[in-house]
Amino acid sequence: MTDGAAKVAVIGAGGHAKVVVATLRMAGIEVVAVYDDATALRGRELGGVPVRGPVAAAEVSTGALVIAVGDNRTRRRLAEALGRAPGRRWANAVHPAAIVDPSVEIGPGAVVFAGAVVQTDARLGAHAIVNTGATVDHDCRVGDFAHVAPGVHLGGEVEVGEGAFLGIGCAVVPGIKIGAWATVGAGAVVVGDVEPGATVKGVPAR
Repeated sequence: MTDGAAKVAVIGAGGHAKVVVATLRMAGIEVVAVYDDATALRGRELGGVPVRGPVAAAEVSTGALVIAVGDNRTRRRLAEALGRAPGRRWANAVHPAAIVDPSVEIGPGAVVFAGAVVQTDARLGAHAIVNTGATVDHDCRVGDFAHVAPGVHLGGEVEVGEGAFLGIGCAVVPGIKIGAWATVGAGAVVVGDVEPGATVKGVPAR
């Protein structure tokens, strides 16, 4: 939890946000409101928390924020816009059923879901996502706004660039570099470096 804040507002009201809200609650953190620009969601509840919207209204909210949007570019855009507010604080959502070594550096706004394992001396960047059941081994670097999807396995010393997306169930062998804003397809096995902005898939990934 960033800055020891006891209350958190969540940005986004989709499926990913449901898991973020549940994660925060399981971690003993009070979720006071959800904000979303979709007018159809106004007045509804997400896990019992009211969707107040729009996102701009979060500028005046108390406590810290966590951006609960799965799309990496949208998450970056929101972080840049909301981060302009003086004194803005970002929350981390780390599920108590995740295993995160004490040596791990977790950037502001990053989330780690249930069943994930993050090993010794790994680093998670700002607003990064380590999703359900993913494993991040020793000395990995997961960049800002990157998304490690459910069931992904990263070997030791893997570098995941800013905004990269690693699809469900893919595996990356040790020492590989995944470039910024690259995409790795679901179930792929990555045995060589991936260039920035590239999309790879298959076994081995090409």
